[in-house]
Amino acid sequence: MIKRLIVCFALLLGTYPLMAQDKTVTGTVTDANDGAPLPGVNVLVQGTTNGTQTDFDGNYSIEAAEGDILVFSYLGTKTQTATVGSTNTVDVAMEEDASQLDEVVVTALGIKRQEKTLTYAQQSVDSDELTKTRDPNFMNALSGKTAGVEIKKSSSGAGGSTKILLRGNKSLSGDSSPLFVIDGIPMANNKGGQPGMWGGSDSGDGLSAINPDDIESISILRGANAAVLYGSQGANGVVLITTKSGSQGKTTVTVNSSYTFEHYLELPDLQYKYGAIGAAKESWDTTPGDYQSDYVEDFFQTGHNFFNSVSVSGGTDKTQAYFSYGNISATGITPMNKYLKNNFTFKQSTKLFNDKLTITSNVIGAVESSKNRLPSGYYLNPLTGLYFFPRNRNFYNYKNNYEVFDQERNIMAQNWFVSDHHQSNPYWILNNEPQTDRRDRFIGNLTLSYDIMDNLSLQVRGNYDYATITKEQQHAATSNSTNVHPNGAWDYQKYQDKLLYTDAILNYNTDLGEDFSLNATLGASHQETKYGIGVQVNTGTLGLLYPNEFYFQNLPTNVQVQSITNGTIIKEGIFANAQIGFKEMLFLDIQGRNDWASTLALTGNDSYFYPSLGLTALLSEMFTLPEAISFLKLRGSWTQVGNEVPFNRINPQNSITANGGVSRNTTRPFLDAKPEIITSSEVGADLRFFNNRLGLDFTYYFIKSEDQYISVPTTSGQGGYTQEYINAGEITNKGVEITLNTIPIQSEDFEWSSSFNFTSNRNEVVDIGPDDERIFNLGSSEGYYSRLIEGGRYNDLYVNKFLRDDQGRIIFSEGAPRKTDLPELIGNLDPKASLGWNNSVSFKRFTFGALINAKFGGKVFSQTQSMLDGYGVSQVTADARDAGGVTVNGVDEATGAAITTVDAETWYRAIGDRNGVGEAYVYDRTNVKLSQLSVGYNFDLSNSGLPIQAASLSFIGNNLFFFYKDAPFDPELAISTNQNAQGLDNFNLPSTGTYGFNLKLTF
Repeated sequence: MIKRLIVCFALLLGTYPLMAQDKTVTGTVTDANDGAPLPGVNVLVQGTTNGTQTDFDGNYSIEAAEGDILVFSYLGTKTQTATVGSTNTVDVAMEEDASQLDEVVVTALGIKRQEKTLTYAQQSVDSDELTKTRDPNFMNALSGKTAGVEIKKSSSGAGGSTKILLRGNKSLSGDSSPLFVIDGIPMANNKGGQPGMWGGSDSGDGLSAINPDDIESISILRGANAAVLYGSQGANGVVLITTKSGSQGKTTVTVNSSYTFEHYLELPDLQYKYGAIGAAKESWDTTPGDYQSDYVEDFFQTGHNFFNSVSVSGGTDKTQAYFSYGNISATGITPMNKYLKNNFTFKQSTKLFNDKLTITSNVIGAVESSKNRLPSGYYLNPLTGLYFFPRNRNFYNYKNNYEVFDQERNIMAQNWFVSDHHQSNPYWILNNEPQTDRRDRFIGNLTLSYDIMDNLSLQVRGNYDYATITKEQQHAATSNSTNVHPNGAWDYQKYQDKLLYTDAILNYNTDLGEDFSLNATLGASHQETKYGIGVQVNTGTLGLLYPNEFYFQNLPTNVQVQSITNGTIIKEGIFANAQIGFKEMLFLDIQGRNDWASTLALTGNDSYFYPSLGLTALLSEMFTLPEAISFLKLRGSWTQVGNEVPFNRINPQNSITANGGVSRNTTRPFLDAKPEIITSSEVGADLRFFNNRLGLDFTYYFIKSEDQYISVPTTSGQGGYTQEYINAGEITNKGVEITLNTIPIQSEDFEWSSSFNFTSNRNEVVDIGPDDERIFNLGSSEGYYSRLIEGGRYNDLYVNKFLRDDQGRIIFSEGAPRKTDLPELIGNLDPKASLGWNNSVSFKRFTFGALINAKFGGKVFSQTQSMLDGYGVSQVTADARDAGGVTVNGVDEATGAAITTVDAETWYRAIGDRNGVGEAYVYDRTNVKLSQLSVGYNFDLSNSGLPIQAASLSFIGNNLFFFYKDAPFDPELAISTNQNAQGLDNFNLPSTGTYGFNLKLTF
């Protein structure tokens, strides 16, 4: 079947025969200035891994077919290409490129600019780095490879999302995530605040529609300065994804196949020495016993991840096409956790009318499903019952018989030793409370680009992004009574999200005399987004009429079947950009955009304008610098961006209740709303030394977010309204981003390149509105409070501390430690600094890659450890019993007597109980880990006689181990991918590592 498919596409593309005859091509590579031979020049057959290097005399030899394109690259010179013709000799002269910044990069709206002219920080990662070690969500591969980017992986297992943040949190109550753009076209962004493919605590993300093997490169535009042309959507930065296109020449077929197995890195440190007393649910016996110690590890299984993709690329000088199919099949480390994704892509480009008109179309489809991704928190989570289980009982009796027949009710009922709101039988949850998610995604776009004259072109684009999302969890009767009715409960959502985007862009480039140049852009865009068109049911504790019948007809009359249309947002904009260059050494960028936002209708402020200015100076072109300095650039920019309020804030509507009544809106219309204003400025420098063997990029930025929308109580007796929105609040972010690129060793057979990415961001909540004492809770969990308080920082952590006397001694009352009456600030959840160290080594046909990620400073909180201590099942509680108690520095409140030892149960029940002493469970976030490792070999197939142009086999690994970590869990896992409850471990799924192999074949 695959062979037939390949043949069909070869005919469709009208390319050369698939198995074109290879021949030996030789040649000499020289310096264009003096004709000297260049050793160590990389020679590669485009679209393959078939490559070689020139020898000491500049000579090379490579197997290639007529029509193949050879790519020649060498440090300090411009990359050159040459097409293999009928002769067997191809000689090339390499031209000097001291700056190596004449490279054209893709910026906002797909506009191409020379990298050296950019007035803001921009960093790119190519496809090899994204697929080097394989992860179901390719964005995880970016962590540590770019400065200013924070990436946290979801803790929910196979199919979970990724939390991405650029330059810190900027909004009191809105969204701080970046905009994602595919080939210049924005993907849907959840500004409406609704659940779905582009929102929710961990509902997957829109990036799952993309096959990572289709990505050519990813560029990170970290600030609003770089993304102002996208309007408010780009206020938090932009992630630009450029996909692969067909290439001129013979048809190339690439097959990628990977397998990795997954295992947990670390489980909670549990004890199996002491059981429960009698029928107690806690294990606080003081008499040791010989109890089972393997059932927790047995619960977890080895996960398996299969990645397979095939792509076909080729074309003529007029038409090129690219097709790919990708599949990911994964099973997680917990039973019955499965994830499946199928991707397909077809991209085509055709030139007409003497190459003046280029028509490009792209179709992307994805079908994605996941089952039994674990929730965080102790409700309906199998890990609570697993970890809490009393050590003196036999766990396997409940594993093998998780349900028993209830003769009275004539149904299967949960079999568990206790009725407790914190826990259930883990296997009952997995089998009888299944959670399923499915997304069907389609993205189609069409681009027409017409060259009106040599320096004037018009581009018109249209994009349709459609997704159907189904989310369901069925809770069988006799599930945990805290959350589930005795007859069962049903959570069901099925809805559609739609995005229609069009724009027209006019580009004009010209020289203004001998010294000046002008690159100008004028455009307009229209975007219409519809969120959550569908139906939803959430029975909760109202339950079902008849047990375990999950149908709309089985709902009680007081349960509402909601037809949802969560919002339609229309935004239109006009924008302009002009870059004026002076003698190729000084560049001035002027940008502006005016938006009209439907979410600000009725306010009179639905039209708003914002500008941007930037300046770049190439000092290495202006002055004669020391020979060691190859390139020196200074840049600076300033931007203001307007940000509209989300849907349904201006004039909130009434709603209909389940019994047909009306629930009156109690929020005052926000008719004087103004757009939020984000002001961003940055300065930076780009230095290159020793013919680009050493490069340093430095950026300092300052971001101020003002006029945010805040909900506040109204004064009593004002038309029945209890809440209203106001424009207030100010948050600032300032920070430093440093990238250091080096090539310590480079020779004919050996090359080592290394890069360091350093980030430090400082956030401050300057103003929180008219009430200086107001507190915004970003998340709380019985001892953990993430808060916003004026004068503090985003993600400040508040906990109850030990109550101490003037000497620092813990105060005891009736034998138990006391805590502060109110939570107090103990630190911030964000790291003070982040560092990524990425290395790539090649030796002849061997390759090696390693990435080390480090976070320094910051705090995290473990609700898991707190409750395990309170239940007496953690190892520290067993150690304390073995030692005869816990050593403390305390004082009795009543008598003033010193207390040095406390009974283990008394101590840990007091501090580890619900709402205990949170201070005891705050840990340093600092950690250093080996995040990626790859070892590969490129086979020499030149004389094999096989129809394979190139083949490589790699050993790959992700998240392998920690060099250092203070917390009892992975502090880089995210309990959710929204802004709430960061740095919290509340029975999160353990962190996992993966190991495996990747095989890549090119035909």
